[in-house]
Amino acid sequence: MGEYSKALSSYERSLEIRKIALPSNHPDFAQSYNSIGSVYDKMGEYSKALSSYERSLEILKIALPPNHPDFAQSYNNIGLVYNKIGEYSKALSSYEQSLEIRKIALPPNHPNFAQSYNNIGWVYNNMSEYSKALSSYERSLEIWKIALPPNHPDLATSYYNIGGVYSHMGEYSKALSSYERSLEIRKIALPPNHPDFAHSYNNIGLVYNNMGEYSKALSSYERSLEIRKIALPSNHPDFAQSYNSIGSVYDEMGEYSKALSSYEQSLEILKIALPPNHPDFAESYNNIGLVYNNMGECSKALSSYERSLQILKIALPPNHPDFAQSYNNIGLVYNNMGEYSKALSSYERSLEIWKIALPPNHPHFAKSYNNIGLVYNNMGEYSKAVSSYEQSLEIRKIALPPNHPDLATSYNNIGLVYNKMGEYSKALSSYEQSLEILKIALPPNHPDLATSYNNIGLLYNNMGEYSKALSSYERSLEILKIALPPNHPDFAQSYNNIGLVYNNMGEYSKALSSYEQSLEIRKIALPPNHPDFAQSYNNIGLVYNDMGEYLKALSSYERSLEILKIALPPNHRDFAESYNNIGLVFNNMGEYSKALSAYEQSLEIWKIALPPNHPDLATSYNNIGLVYNDMGEYSKALSSYERSLEILKIALPPNHRDFAESYNNIGLVYNNMGEYSKALSSYEQSLEIWKVALPRNHPDLAISYNNIGSVYDNMGEYSKALSSVEKDTTNIDNLVQWNSNNRLFTSSSSRRLQHI
Repeated sequence: MGEYSKALSSYERSLEIRKIALPSNHPDFAQSYNSIGSVYDKMGEYSKALSSYERSLEILKIALPPNHPDFAQSYNNIGLVYNKIGEYSKALSSYEQSLEIRKIALPPNHPNFAQSYNNIGWVYNNMSEYSKALSSYERSLEIWKIALPPNHPDLATSYYNIGGVYSHMGEYSKALSSYERSLEIRKIALPPNHPDFAHSYNNIGLVYNNMGEYSKALSSYERSLEIRKIALPSNHPDFAQSYNSIGSVYDEMGEYSKALSSYEQSLEILKIALPPNHPDFAESYNNIGLVYNNMGECSKALSSYERSLQILKIALPPNHPDFAQSYNNIGLVYNNMGEYSKALSSYERSLEIWKIALPPNHPHFAKSYNNIGLVYNNMGEYSKAVSSYEQSLEIRKIALPPNHPDLATSYNNIGLVYNKMGEYSKALSSYEQSLEILKIALPPNHPDLATSYNNIGLLYNNMGEYSKALSSYERSLEILKIALPPNHPDFAQSYNNIGLVYNNMGEYSKALSSYEQSLEIRKIALPPNHPDFAQSYNNIGLVYNDMGEYLKALSSYERSLEILKIALPPNHRDFAESYNNIGLVFNNMGEYSKALSAYEQSLEIWKIALPPNHPDLATSYNNIGLVYNDMGEYSKALSSYERSLEILKIALPPNHRDFAESYNNIGLVYNNMGEYSKALSSYEQSLEIWKVALPRNHPDLAISYNNIGSVYDNMGEYSKALSSVEKDTTNIDNLVQWNSNNRLFTSSSSRRLQHI
């Protein structure tokens, strides 16, 4: 019934009577200590549980012959505690000792052998050695088939555990089949509202949740909850599990207020049912932190995650795997806050614990390296990011079946870095590998497929292949319409990205319409000062800027900045982007002193928020150079452009498109200074890089030819000028002015959907 203090009181009363009535090492004392250990185990007081089980074992060693079956049960229970505290080698050793005794004491197909193999499978499952776990669980099942009638509840348990392994392996159809087989047996063997039905429906819901079938998951979880309401007392800990599971679906569906409400219901039950530092409290605060993180409320998320960590420090041994998860989640918040050194420190702390607690190729190592790669990517240290992501991929290749969804995540994230590095063919190859795995591993309208098409769209957009980008983004949107409720935040990101392409295509009314659709969804789905609103107003400002409606652009950018001031810490990199774009508008309005002030504010924030050679610093110096150029202060412009170029040489591969823009802008200054040979050399360097980095018909090549033509025109070499300019039909002034358009939020506006 989950009333552990009453259970403990009864068992201790029993023990007191035995101490009076029986000799000191009577076997019944072993039973008493064993029962007391089982309560402490349920209460999460694992050191007391272990002490009681070991006291029980000591009495058995005195009272019984050496291979009595009760020894097997004793070692089994000790193994159970070691398994829960993450000491898997000790757990395995205890379970194997139990099995060896049973081989001597019992006939070959006794049901207790099935229990032994089942528990050994449980340890292997926790160690992520899934083939060994599956083998042990299947061995257990075979024994139960011989020893028990065909619809015995233990057979249901066996299928249930096999389903758990398939679920961890990402083989969701097999997992679902095993869970449903377990449920069918329980329907025959047990009364209609037995608590085990609740477990069955809960895990079926878990599989549907992983498959992205959220309505089915919610239905299964609610069915589980209804059974528990009939079968269990009102504050039984299993209710906390139900509300927790329901909260996880609402979180995936983007219904954050409902998710938070469910998680808080779960926490309230735990406060009544369990002692104050039970490990389940840590999980509860962790999940509440997850929702706050998704809502953009980073300080609340961090507070919840740190509360979770404090409980773990009291409840568990110092290198339990759950500590690694806790530090991992704290790192996630710091990463979102732009505090990358703290994020990296937390992720590395997590990795160190996993190295102590788990076998060398456990999938959790892959998660750790993946998240470390994420931070390096945000810091602009792309070679380190690729290295971390590839380490993650190699571990997943060893630990997981070949089409597990986590492999798709690895290829996706490697593609993300190559995209930022301007290595578009490598990025496309990685994204397509990711997509192929997802097509095999997941149902056809799973949200992760939408993410995959979104990222391919982002790549095509960067390559200037706008029709392909639009097609990929629209395919992503179609999947979301099937998979998610109508105002899920991912729709907002989808319309945002479609708007981005229309803006790049010069279809400003369509871009504005898409951005406004995105904004309207966010107003419904998110709290009022979520950082994503800043993105929406920023991108609306981007369109107004391109349309020449500078006052509207300025108003939108300033609205974006006001939201950031509420939502983020004061030196978050997004402030730099905001001031950068405000500077862009002032520059276009000819208010050069204001533009310079805004760009310098942006630069100061980037110097604090980013490592010294991050590409965004190059953008900042580039834009400062742009203002000086427009002001006619050509030496200052040249100095800023060359500072930008030096950073790019350190930060990016040699043929990244940003080098082309840098040389192009240097050429622009030399052209304005009348140093035409230097201008021509810079423009030709720019053209050569664009030829390598971009497809043949990308608009930037037209800009390059146009600018070369403008130099020849100034030099009086009109035939060469005509030849260059005829390679594009766009107005010269527009093309030269194009260089003032900062690409910053164009590249960053899609980042929230770039990680599966």
